[in-house]
Amino acid sequence: MYKKLLIGLVIVLLCLSPVAAENWDCFGGNVNHNAYRDESSDFVTNLWTFNMESPVHSSPAIYKDYVYVVSNDGILKAVDMETGEEEWDLDLESHTNSSPIVHKNRLYIGCEDGLKAVNINTHKVIWDYDCDNVASTPFYYKDVIYFGSDDGHLYGLNDDGKVEFNKKLDGELKSSPAVVDDTIYIGSTNGKIYSIGTDKNKNWDFTTGDEILSSPGYVNESVIFGSSDGNVYCLNESDGDLIWKQDLSNKVISSPTTDEHDNSVYIGSDDGNMTCLDIRDGTVKWSHRTGDKVQSTAALKGNLVAFGSNNGFLYVLNKYTGIEEFTYNPGTILFSSPITSSPVINGNSLLFGDDSGYLYSLNINKYEVPGSMQLFFSLGVLIVAVILVVLVVVKVKGRK
Repeated sequence: MYKKLLIGLVIVLLCLSPVAAENWDCFGGNVNHNAYRDESSDFVTNLWTFNMESPVHSSPAIYKDYVYVVSNDGILKAVDMETGEEEWDLDLESHTNSSPIVHKNRLYIGCEDGLKAVNINTHKVIWDYDCDNVASTPFYYKDVIYFGSDDGHLYGLNDDGKVEFNKKLDGELKSSPAVVDDTIYIGSTNGKIYSIGTDKNKNWDFTTGDEILSSPGYVNESVIFGSSDGNVYCLNESDGDLIWKQDLSNKVISSPTTDEHDNSVYIGSDDGNMTCLDIRDGTVKWSHRTGDKVQSTAALKGNLVAFGSNNGFLYVLNKYTGIEEFTYNPGTILFSSPITSSPVINGNSLLFGDDSGYLYSLNINKYEVPGSMQLFFSLGVLIVAVILVVLVVVKVKGRK
């Protein structure tokens, strides 16, 4: 009898686990922010570009066979990850810089006029919650959607859009929350990070020297985040005591990506570096300079770390050494646009957007990249330049 019950339990768990794995419940997909998901066995990695028609600042979300992206103008697109073709779109009728999350065929996205829930089967907004600008990416936890707002409130809504949680904090909550073991961690523009129980009681707060736009990560019973005072902080989850901090010389808007197996945290700064720190004591393992602000949050796959820079390059580095494996500049230098959108990885497909309004799919395994419209523009500029040079030379020779 017990054997049959055990077999039944195993079958149930096997049936449930693929469903749970499909969800993209928070910024970066999980509290480590590694933004990685295994691809299905029949998935084919292809190279493509997709025109979003306005800047993409938010990070994409992966769900089943599609990537969901929202442009700054508030146009939501569902794009087939294999083909790069649009499946459907929806005008949210509000600007947004928040990244979407997806849970069980529902997408949740913060906008200037509040939080919206979208049914991805009907492609319609099923409810919206009105509040001040929501730049904070929501976190789905135990049937409640937690998010911060510029009105200083930390909200929690149920699947029907009804308020289950409402806690007034100070400043604007643009940081995306991390929720672990019934505790919510979120930063504020007042320079504080808060630990709030899902029972609405405040556990502690910790004050930094400037606003916190970085979204906290959680690893090894520690909370790690960046501050605009230029430091990365690691706090004890239970009492908020400082374990270590590391000065990165300029604003840290990027969020940490943690790798507990390697005891590493990867985080960018406005000093133009992607830096790898030791989770245990904050020691710098390596730092890779890009030459412009790194506000994109890194994604991890195997021994690779990928991120964007405001110089218009997408970087893929060896996560152990910080040495470049390859780079991609879709703007071909002449038409470079900042890459503040944080990349996501599905199997061997690396996907990210940029300020030129395009979404890109690369093959991170084979280091293959797609062509881009900017490449054709650059070739056009080059051809025109060559023609002008030839005309000048002919004209000069004709005068002799």
